[in-house]
Amino acid sequence: MSVFATLVERLADLLHPLLGASAAAGAIVLFTALVRLLVHPLSRAAARGQKARTELQPKIAELRKKHAQNPEKLQKAVLELHAEERVSPLSGCLPSLLQLPAFFLLYHLFSSTTNPLLTHELFTAPLGGRWADALAGDGAFGGAGLVYAALFAVVAAVASFNYRRTKRTMAAHPVVPAVPAATDGQAVPGLGAMTKVMPFMSFLTLFTVAVVPLAAALYVVTSTTWSAVERAVLYR
Repeated sequence: MSVFATLVERLADLLHPLLGASAAAGAIVLFTALVRLLVHPLSRAAARGQKARTELQPKIAELRKKHAQNPEKLQKAVLELHAEERVSPLSGCLPSLLQLPAFFLLYHLFSSTTNPLLTHELFTAPLGGRWADALAGDGAFGGAGLVYAALFAVVAAVASFNYRRTKRTMAAHPVVPAVPAATDGQAVPGLGAMTKVMPFMSFLTLFTVAVVPLAAALYVVTSTTWSAVERAVLYR
């Protein structure tokens, strides 16, 4: 963890002539973008795997109809199909899971109260402060409040973009479970509710930005914005 902190501090020193007192905030954004760039090959692998799995959905749907009354035979047929097409059932998930440790480390770094970076500011907003502190200080339209307003605007724009894109993707490629939940071939319980809720998940980032320290909020906003652009390019 201290290695990451040292790297961000070095970046802040390099950015200080350009950004002045806001150099630490700029370093957080730049460091987050650099980490996302480093793990981009994993994102590309996840996208390739997801596309391969999506292409199998029509064949899986046919197998579900053919073996609707025999779940065991269906499961075997689906596994054989994946093996025949050389597509792993986890090909779209495993690369994404491998990225999680790095993201958790970064989030902990930028939310830790022992991080010296949190003593810096973004304009007049302390990197160690929260939205509640800004409201209790100069209010929603004070200097710190306006910083959060700008972050909320970015998050809302990204969430709206993700919402529209998710709706289009789910309409074009409905979720087809590989194995029915029961022998009668009914859909997996709760799948319909999950499908309805999924497009709204991006808006939860607004709550995250509101309650975490500003340094962590900058990381979250940068990472989610990167993810939105990356997924739009990789899954177009």
